[in-house]
Amino acid sequence: MSSHRFRAALAAGVAVLTLATASGPARAQWIVYDPTNFSQNVLTAARELQQVNQNIQSLENQATMLINQAKNLASLPYSSLAQLEASIQRTEQLLMQAQNISYSVTTIDQAFTQVYPQSYSGSTSSPQMLADAQTRWQNARAGYQDSMNVQAGVVQNLQNAQTQISALVSSSQSASGALQATQSGNQIMGLAAQQLADLTGVIAAMARAQSLDNAGRLESEAQGQQQMQNFLNYGAGYQPGNAQMFH
Repeated sequence: MSSHRFRAALAAGVAVLTLATASGPARAQWIVYDPTNFSQNVLTAARELQQVNQNIQSLENQATMLINQAKNLASLPYSSLAQLEASIQRTEQLLMQAQNISYSVTTIDQAFTQVYPQSYSGSTSSPQMLADAQTRWQNARAGYQDSMNVQAGVVQNLQNAQTQISALVSSSQSASGALQATQSGNQIMGLAAQQLADLTGVIAAMARAQSLDNAGRLESEAQGQQQMQNFLNYGAGYQPGNAQMFH
């Protein structure tokens, strides 16, 4: 290459560089597309999106778990405690209204000492025996009346028990959590305990009436034996003596 041509090419190159510099930064930059870098960026974005979705699913699971825990800890909105206590109190009041001889050890001991003695002595008068027999009859009659009163009260409680059973079964079926189901079951057991208490009261009242009746029968036998003995032991019999008539 000659010196003239080398100088011309050098001048042309300087001119191109000068033109590129003068056109500004926008014209000086070149857009470069790298397929490998682009695919790596897309893969990274997909992984980050998947991680975000997993975090969202985890939060939803935690929220569901908290909701279920709240349901399990929710208390039963229905309570039959007041009705059960009222039924038991009614039966207890009827038992405490026992006539003549109440459900008291002291009262029973005093009554058996006075009216139901083990035996009558020969010095006991016939009017006293008759009065004791009348008192025993009144006690037996009052015992049967008290027993029927308790039975009537328990029958009245059955209607309330039926209402409570319906309400508790409905609450148990609609329970939203374990606590509500457990509380409903406990209240059903409480209702069974109340009915057992009523049954115990009826048995106690019936046993009291039968005991008073049987005790009266036994005491009547003892009294009859003493009266027969008094009739047979009438003394020395007829004794002759002086009688003055017609003054």
